[in-house]
Amino acid sequence: MVGGGINGVGTFRDLALQGVDVALVERGDYCQGASGASSHMIHGGIRYLENGEFRLVRESVVERNRLLRIAPHYVKPLQTTIPIFSTFSGILSAPVRFLTHKQGKPQERGAFLIKLGLSLYDSFSRDGGSVPRHQFRTGQRALAELPKLRPDVKFTATYFDASVHNPERLTLDVLQDGEKAGQTGAAAGQGDTARASNYVSLQAVTNQPNAGTGTGSTVRLRDELTGEDFDFTADVIVNTTGAWVDLTNTAMGAASTFMGGTKGSHIVLDHPELLAACNGREIFFEHTDGRIVLIYPMGDRVLVGTTDVDADMGQDAVCTDEEIAYFFELIGHVFPSIPVSADQIVYTFSGVRPLPKHDATQPGFVSRDYRIERRSPSAENAKGAPVLSLVGGKWTTFRALAEHLTNDVLAELGLQRKVSTAQLAIGGGANFPADDAAVQAWIKAHMAPGRDADRTAVLLTRYGTRAEDVIAYLDAGQDKPLQSTHELSVRELEFMAANEQVGHVVDVLIRRTSLAFRGLVTGELLAELAEILAGPLKWDAATRAAEVKHAREVLWRFHRVETHSLVA
Repeated sequence: MVGGGINGVGTFRDLALQGVDVALVERGDYCQGASGASSHMIHGGIRYLENGEFRLVRESVVERNRLLRIAPHYVKPLQTTIPIFSTFSGILSAPVRFLTHKQGKPQERGAFLIKLGLSLYDSFSRDGGSVPRHQFRTGQRALAELPKLRPDVKFTATYFDASVHNPERLTLDVLQDGEKAGQTGAAAGQGDTARASNYVSLQAVTNQPNAGTGTGSTVRLRDELTGEDFDFTADVIVNTTGAWVDLTNTAMGAASTFMGGTKGSHIVLDHPELLAACNGREIFFEHTDGRIVLIYPMGDRVLVGTTDVDADMGQDAVCTDEEIAYFFELIGHVFPSIPVSADQIVYTFSGVRPLPKHDATQPGFVSRDYRIERRSPSAENAKGAPVLSLVGGKWTTFRALAEHLTNDVLAELGLQRKVSTAQLAIGGGANFPADDAAVQAWIKAHMAPGRDADRTAVLLTRYGTRAEDVIAYLDAGQDKPLQSTHELSVRELEFMAANEQVGHVVDVLIRRTSLAFRGLVTGELLAELAEILAGPLKWDAATRAAEVKHAREVLWRFHRVETHSLVA
C-alpha cells in the first residue's frame, strides 16, 4: 500500500485484521496531507443532497453514527446551527443546480429549502435515535440563543453532526490497530504480517516478480530519513495517495488522469468574543458567493473555513492572503458586530481534496463519493501485481471505504473476509468513559504524585484509554514536565519516539499533539523538543539544529506560525 492518509491507514487496518500480509508506506508523516487539513468534521454531508448524492449521504450518516460509538475518544457530537435570512429564496434556482451542477448567479437558500433538506437528512440520520431531529427557531428566539447574529436573521435551523478534534491521532490509532493485528499474526507463527513506515517514498515499479512464487511486482522504495533505497515485492499494489494518485501512478510507469483535486484552506483564531458568540456550536451557512462555510469552536480556539478552488499540484497548498480576507468577510456576514484581525490568527492550514477530475463542473458540485480503479498487470509481466487506485473519499466514510477496498484486495488474492470492523472499537475508544462523570472518575483513578488532574486529563484527551499504556511508561522511570509547556513531559516524548514513528520535531507539534494548531509553539519549545528527542532518535548536535530550523520553516511556510530562532 502507498499512502498514509486516513483511507490508506483504514485499509491497512482492515487488511491486517483479515490476516493479509500487508505493508504500508507514506512518503511524509501519517495524516500529513488532505487527511490532516480537513474541517475536522464527521458529517453526513447535508449539502450533498443538492448534488443528488443520496447514497453517499446515507452511508455518511450511518458511518457518522458508527464513529460516535467506536471512536468516542476523538469523535464528539457537534451541535450545528444554520442562520437563515430569507423564507423562499432559491426555490427556482435549486432544481437548476441539481440538474446541471452549475452554481449560476448566487442565490441564497431560504428557510423552505433548508427545512426540506433537513427533513430528508433526518430520514437518513435515524439510527437508533442516536442524534436528535433538527429544530427551527424564529428570528427572535434565534437572537436570544445567539445574540451576536445579524439582527435581520429570520430563522435558525439546528441539527447535530459530529466533529473530530484530533484527526491525526485518530489516524495513528487506526494505524496501531493494524500493527497490533500484525503482531497477533506473528504470535500465531505467521510472521509480522502488518508493517507500516512513514518517510518512505515509492520510486518505481519494475516487472521483476517474486523469485519464489514467480508472481507480483518489485517496488523500489526510498527511506527519506536515511536516503537508502531498497526493494519490496507485492502481489497487489494499492494506491491511496489522495490528490497525488496520478503522480504516484506515473512513478509506477502507468500514467493516469483520474484526479482533479480542489484546495481547501482554514484559519484558527484565538478570539474569545467570537468563541462566546458561537455558544458552543458550529455556525454553518451559505456565504454570498454560494459557498457553504463554517465557524466553530474547538476547545478555546475558533476554526473558520473553508475555500474550494481548483488546485495546482505543482505548488504547495497554503492559505493565501485572499483566502484570509474571504474568511474575515464571511465572519462579518453573520457576526457583523465582531471585529477580527490578522493578529488573532494562530494557525492556518490547507490541503488538496482527493476529488475526481471534473472538467467544467464547479468545485462545489464535484462528487465527494469514491471509486476504485483497477489496472491489470502489464503485457510484459502477465503475473505482475494489479494496481488498485482510490479516487475520491472523505473522512467520515473511511471505515466503509476501507471495507470496500479491502474486499477488492481479498478478491484479487482469492481470500475471504474474516472480521468485520463495523462494531470494532478503534484504539483508545475501547472502554472510553461514557459521560462526564465517568471521565472525571477515570482521571481521579489515574492521578499520581507529580501528575495532577489537568495533566491526566491531557493524556486521556490525547490517547483515549490508550493513555493507560502511556501512564505505565511514565511511571516506569523518572519523569519531569518540559520547561516550555505543561502539556508534555520528557518520558512522554520518549514514548512517542519509541511507539509513534516520530521522524521530525514538527511531527510532535502538528500530528502527535495539538500544540501548533492552538498557537502554543515557541522557540524555547522547539529547542527543548530537539534536545529531548535527540537521545532516542540518535541525533547529533548538527541534526538537532537542523530539526529546529526545519520545524521553523514548515510552521511558517505552511501554517503562518512564526517562532524565534534559537540554537538547540
